[in-house]
Amino acid sequence: AAAEPNLSYQELKDLKKANVLHIDVRERWEIDRFGKIPESINIPLGELMEALQMDPTEFKEQYNQKMPSKSDPVVFSCLAGTRSKQALGFATSLGFS
Repeated sequence: AAAEPNLSYQELKDLKKANVLHIDVRERWEIDRFGKIPESINIPLGELMEALQMDPTEFKEQYNQKMPSKSDPVVFSCLAGTRSKQALGFATSLGFS
């Protein structure tokens, strides 16, 4: 696994063109207040561990997105970077690369 890379906005935009799954781990009220990042899916940090262990069909039903495989490229974001680093740790602990 890569060592906690930080991405600029432009790098994220470029990655999203390459079919990277972007998971925003902010709380739903933050999305409502500050806005949704285009083409991201919102899975609040408190739900992430459970979400990444769901049955793929259940994941698709809940988040309207194909569940990532353990080798798919995934980017996590939040407001300041603390929760996205935690999200990366959770995903890595579950075997995501």
